[in-house]
Amino acid sequence: MNMLMVKSMLILLISAIPSVTFAQDTLSAGDTAWMLTATALVLFMTIPGLSLFYAGMVRSKNVLSILMQCFAITSLMTLLWVIFLYSLAFTDGGALNPFIGGLDKAFLAGVGVDSLVGTIPETVYMTFQMTFIIIAPALIVGAFAERMKFSAMLIFMTLWATFVYAPVCHWVWGGGWLEGYGVLDFAGGTVVHINAGVAGLVASLMLGKRKGFPHVAMPPHNLTYTIIGASMLWIGWFGFNAGSQLAADGVAGMAMAVTQIATAAAALSWMFSEWMSHGKPSVLGIATGAVAGLVAITPAAGAVGPMGAMAIGAISGVACFISASKLKRIFGYDDSLDVFGVHAVGGIVGALLTGIFAATSLGGAGFGEGNHTMIDQLIAQCIGVGATMLFTATISFIILKLIDITIGLRVDEEQESKGLDIALHEERGYIL
Repeated sequence: MNMLMVKSMLILLISAIPSVTFAQDTLSAGDTAWMLTATALVLFMTIPGLSLFYAGMVRSKNVLSILMQCFAITSLMTLLWVIFLYSLAFTDGGALNPFIGGLDKAFLAGVGVDSLVGTIPETVYMTFQMTFIIIAPALIVGAFAERMKFSAMLIFMTLWATFVYAPVCHWVWGGGWLEGYGVLDFAGGTVVHINAGVAGLVASLMLGKRKGFPHVAMPPHNLTYTIIGASMLWIGWFGFNAGSQLAADGVAGMAMAVTQIATAAAALSWMFSEWMSHGKPSVLGIATGAVAGLVAITPAAGAVGPMGAMAIGAISGVACFISASKLKRIFGYDDSLDVFGVHAVGGIVGALLTGIFAATSLGGAGFGEGNHTMIDQLIAQCIGVGATMLFTATISFIILKLIDITIGLRVDEEQESKGLDIALHEERGYIL
């Protein structure tokens, strides 16, 4: 009887204690630490990586203009991303959501210390994505190097980021219509590289050829800068690709591995293609081939296995070599630093081959949502590539045309002959 009374009293006491629900903290310190590192690596790709890669390939009288453009773009895109572009790319756009986001997070409204994206702080995610919009317009600089007004460049990049990059980013990663098709673009083959490469081609065509091109020799003035820049890009790209998993896990590990494999394969395939075609392998060639491999594996990094990566790298090296060395001569356009030939072509090759090598039978991780066969995925990839190319070319042309009509795109002949360093910035890269 006494035992029964004790049990009854315990039950009454327990029932009187208020129930407490412990909220599970989903923040991962490991994931956050990796993403902080990845973000720094991707910024490192633009300044100093891409800056030096491009600066070494222009003539000495234009070296500072390239460095200035990349540095200014880094600063400009940072502020635009914070003010409204992050919101346009990654929030719900309501009725327009398939095409563009809204302004709910303009000026980073609601992005505080406690807001999360997955297992990482939203501030880290926002800054990581910021580094992507920094490098995308910086890539375009190489297509019109040595001949665009600095003021026109700043206006073009502002409008391009707003009306081209942000919508395409939303289409693929922000809940837009291409994401609904199951398009695979792990780290920006479509969003960054095809987007920038096509815009670069349009810009180079609208500005016209550099004075003397192609009859006057315009060799790179400092290939040491270029190979250092390419090496920095290779290192930084691990943040670009492995970081796009947003976690420190096995997928990130595989993304890092396939990035290394594809880059090495592309560097060698470009080198051997050039060796057979021109009789000698060049430093510029192997460096550019490595960048082509980095570009091509970008959309595939989270979807393919090691052998798929090796194939993508080898194919992209040859394809980009042919585009940069043969097609440019055939069609006669002056894409100064082969932005279209490397980034657009490499991005297209990578995006399409992702549709093949993502197959689990070929060592991949499987197809995108809603795609059950290789044909389904290839169709989705073709839609993503085609829509991005058409949209980017059209809007970039309109923006450039408006700028040309108003303030003009190109420096005058005297400024071009003198060099943009002196003509636009009143500085010299070297003391003679």
